[in-house]
Amino acid sequence: MPDGTDALLLVATGCPQCPAMIDHLTQLVKQGKLGRLEIVNVGLHAEVAEAHGVRSVPWCQIGEFRLEGVRSPSELADWADHTANNSGQSQYIAYLVEQRRLPEARRRIRERPSTLTEIIPLLGDTRVPMALRIGIGALVEDLEGDDALQYAVAPLAQLISSGEPQVRADACHYLGICGDASSRPLVESLLDDDNPEVSEIAAETLALFRPEE
Repeated sequence: MPDGTDALLLVATGCPQCPAMIDHLTQLVKQGKLGRLEIVNVGLHAEVAEAHGVRSVPWCQIGEFRLEGVRSPSELADWADHTANNSGQSQYIAYLVEQRRLPEARRRIRERPSTLTEIIPLLGDTRVPMALRIGIGALVEDLEGDDALQYAVAPLAQLISSGEPQVRADACHYLGICGDASSRPLVESLLDDDNPEVSEIAAETLALFRPEE
C-alpha cells in the first residue's frame, strides 16, 4: 500500500483510459508532488487487484485516498497535496458519496466523526449537486443510532434558519434522526413555518423524540 506521497496505479493491457492516468501520475512524480509511483498490470498480477478489492481499472491510491477511473491532472494533484498536508478527509468523504461508495464513507465517518462538521453544511448549499446532497442525507440516515451523529447536530442547527424551505425541512428531518434532545426547541420553532411542508416535517420529527425528553 502506498505511504506518504507515494502512489499505486493499477492498469490492464488494452485499457483505453489507463495511458492517461500513467501520464498524469508520472507528471506528478516529475513535479515532486509524488515521491514514488508503482504501476501494476493486473493482468499479470491479479493478486494485487484482489488484495485491494479492485474490479475495474484504472484505479489508483494516493496516500490513503483510493480513486476509481480516470481523474484529471488537477484533481490528482489536489489529492497529492491533501496527502502531504494531512488534509482532505471531508473532500474524500464527499467523493465517496458521489461515487455511491456509502459503506466506505460510513467507515470513514466512524473513524473520524468530526468530519461531519464539514460535510453537513453542504446540505445547505444549493450550488452543490443534488445527487451529492441526497447522498449525504442517505449517509446520515445510515448512521442513525451511531455516536458519530453528535457531530452533525450543530451544523444541522445552523441550517434551520436557511432561507430555502427544502434546506430547513431536510435539516429538521436529520435532526430527528440524530435524536439529540437539545435540538427539540429548534424543531418546535418550525411548527409555524410559512412553508406547510416544513411545518409538517417538524411535527413528524417531534414525534421521534421520547416524551420524557
